[in-house]
Amino acid sequence: MNVFGVDIGGSGIKGAPVDLERGALTEERHKVLTPQPATPDGVAGCVAEVVAHFGWTGPVGVTFPGVVTGSTIRTAANVDKSWVGVDAGTLLSDRMGGLPVTVLNDADAAGVAEMTFGAGRGRKGTVIMLTLGTGIGSALFVDGRLVPNTELGHLELKGHDAETRASTKAKEDEDLSWEHWATRRVRKYLAHVEMLFSPELFIIGGGVSRKADKFLPLIEGIRAEIVPAELQNNAGIVGAGMAAGAA
Repeated sequence: MNVFGVDIGGSGIKGAPVDLERGALTEERHKVLTPQPATPDGVAGCVAEVVAHFGWTGPVGVTFPGVVTGSTIRTAANVDKSWVGVDAGTLLSDRMGGLPVTVLNDADAAGVAEMTFGAGRGRKGTVIMLTLGTGIGSALFVDGRLVPNTELGHLELKGHDAETRASTKAKEDEDLSWEHWATRRVRKYLAHVEMLFSPELFIIGGGVSRKADKFLPLIEGIRAEIVPAELQNNAGIVGAGMAAGAA
């Protein structure tokens, strides 16, 4: 069974049809830049553009970088604040001619995909997936069950929102070396999360997971196992498709 998945990020919006049997994209994903400002109307237009690129006419799963309850947006950290309170499912469905739409937190989607098809498959205990990108998304699992909308990227770290210190964007904005970013930013963030939740496994996702060899070996002193996401930056799309398929 194929279902369409769209992953809304702070810098890009990407999507593709997803094969739910294999947890894989059936076609090369299509990506457009996230509009600035990333208002509901502007983002909805981009999502509709991505879906129309494939001529898709079935159910669509869409991830959002913030807390989602039902299909209503509760927080919006890396997109326009006017999203808060919006029924994203209705908005996006209307922009796509009435296609059924399922909306969920972006990191939750990526985490479900990794737990089903990737690095977390078959793992019990506490598993935390962290997506490092424009911000930091998180997905917390206990014996395979998702605790939704954890948003651990917004934990306070040395008086700052953690994602402003340890995200990929922070590395790029401050022109940090891989070593500095890994040992002084990411390691300290992981140590803080580990202190709070004592996970057996950290899965590191987001686009930077493609370059895991450049920074993961530099992170020491964490008791939990740390691995890169196997689905890499496609995990959100796959998880969005899975959500739409289950709706």
